[in-house]
Formats: sequence, structure tokens, C-alpha cells
Amino acid sequence: MYVCSCFGITDKQVKEHAAAGACTPRQIASVTKAGTDCGSCVRTIQGLLGRGACPRRELLENGRTAADALAADTATAEKELAGAA
Repeated sequence: MYVCSCFGITDKQVKEHAAAGACTPRQIASVTKAGTDCGSCVRTIQGLLGRGACPRRELLENGRTAADALAADTATAEKELAGAA
């Protein structure tokens, strides 16, 4: 099912990015652009992400700094983009 009609992003893609570490609609947007045009999909994306475990949040809770967590997010996004090319 399409979640973001503006950019053709599916629920499967959102779930894959969530499994790779994206925890918020903003993080999904950074790798897919979903939610950055009309914004009507943001609530649906939030619903797909739910309130489950978040690798970034777990890093912070385990004493890693926000910079470490951001670096982990950036590395994940770069790997996904490299795989898509």
C-alpha cells in the first residue's frame, strides 16, 4: 500500500527503514522524502513506526552520546542509499 503518494513510498519501504534504525517520521523523510511535500502521510508513517524499540533511543539509554546516535543514523542512511544506487 502506498503511504506517500507524492513520492511513491510504500508501507513496506517505511517498515524496512524502521528495521534499519529509523525511529521517527523525520528520519524516514531524510531517506525517502516521504512527508516532505504535502505532509498528509506523516501520521500514517508515525502509526507504522509505532512506539516500539528504537535503536537510536537505545544507544542514548546505554550511555552513548547524541553525536554517536546521529552518526549511527547517518551511517545507516548512507548504506541504504548506496544499496539503492
